[in-house]
Amino acid sequence: MQTTKKSRPRGRPRRFDPAEAVATAQHLFHARGYDAVSVADLTEALGINPPSFYAAFGNKAGLYARILDRYSGDDAIPFAELLRLDRPVAACLTAVLEEAARRYAADPMARGCLVLEGTRCNDQEAREMARAFNIAAEDMIRRYIAERHPEEAERITDFVSTTMSGLSAKARHGHGLDQLLATARLAGAAIAQALPG
Repeated sequence: MQTTKKSRPRGRPRRFDPAEAVATAQHLFHARGYDAVSVADLTEALGINPPSFYAAFGNKAGLYARILDRYSGDDAIPFAELLRLDRPVAACLTAVLEEAARRYAADPMARGCLVLEGTRCNDQEAREMARAFNIAAEDMIRRYIAERHPEEAERITDFVSTTMSGLSAKARHGHGLDQLLATARLAGAAIAQALPG
């Protein structure tokens, strides 16, 4: 009886690319939620062993911090582009909500907002990181509104934030783009009534 010995592929092994790993892990966290993704899931998806994972990222929360940085730079709603001083505040806030609806529904396997969904996770460290990003976004909206409607800034910011959380949750539960956009536009109409001119 002859046995065949498996030969290893020639050449160098594939090099670990941290940026690619962060993108892969981002999709996993976005699709399943932070709590449902284990370190074993991550090491399998990234093609590395646990010691390499811990050396590269420290722990699961350390990887999540890198993911949030990437998400805020590449995939988050572009508030700076949408919150314009040359347009009515209500129109710009409606544009933010519509963009949220589009982004939350864009990937059927990873619906909703990575940050907003992260604020609901069980891991305190990860939850606080997501909350920090969420608070920063709310502060940007609040400051924008306050420039022209200081007396309404808190109330309208709360409304926009609550609407975005609802859009994210509904997207996670299968609402399609048309439903999300209808909600975003209805909320925009309410904002326009609250902020005339």
